[in-house]
Amino acid sequence: MSSFTMYTTPWCGYCQRLKGQLGREDITFDEVDIEQVPEAAQIVEQVNDGNQTVPTLVYSDGTAMTNPSIAQVKAKLAELA
Repeated sequence: MSSFTMYTTPWCGYCQRLKGQLGREDITFDEVDIEQVPEAAQIVEQVNDGNQTVPTLVYSDGTAMTNPSIAQVKAKLAELA
């Protein structure tokens, strides 16, 4: 089981960059395309003041980050470990 879900769109450059960085660090995650899953778009809107801003990461503890750096993701995962 992964520690977070990344909400993305296929055309988001920030999403592609973060996914690449996570892959190089061997960090696994679940990915949900908000254009394909309407409920996911609602989750993203809830944590981003009504905006569909991606990448949005929601962690196993319920907290969320929008467009985080790889360093921020690694720090959060260390906190959850």
